[in-house]
Amino acid sequence: MHKGPNNEVFDPRRHLMVTKTLKVKVYVGNGWHLDFSQTHFDSFSPPDFYTKVYIVGVPSDCAKYKTEIKNDEWIPVWDEEFTFGMTVPELAILRIEVREYDRSDKDDFGGQTCLPVSELRTGFRSVALYDHKGEKYTSVRLLMRFQFESNLAPA
Repeated sequence: MHKGPNNEVFDPRRHLMVTKTLKVKVYVGNGWHLDFSQTHFDSFSPPDFYTKVYIVGVPSDCAKYKTEIKNDEWIPVWDEEFTFGMTVPELAILRIEVREYDRSDKDDFGGQTCLPVSELRTGFRSVALYDHKGEKYTSVRLLMRFQFESNLAPA
């Protein structure tokens, strides 16, 4: 990493200005009914999915949000947007995890993925999800939109 203007070394714990804002919109999920048995998540009803969206990076950038729980839906539609202000987007990872809400036990795992923010491009994306072992599900996908805004003043 490069030294700062006063020859200082980068300190990730130091308070920094937000340089970039990432808006993440989670529209819909699909494919669980193809990759899982009808009774995998709930024995007597369709699953109750929700999505967690995290930024993992320097301490000031770390944040997490959660969509509403969509009850009894194999194809949940969330249509929710979350905004992340980032000070060091080059080191940030977007983590997406889908869980199935369970009233009486631990929530069931429905898939996850991690995407480097520096690799994201603005627009609509079909985001594949992976199991606990990192194996890609055949059909499970989220329809999402990524949008960036620069918070730096024009030169």
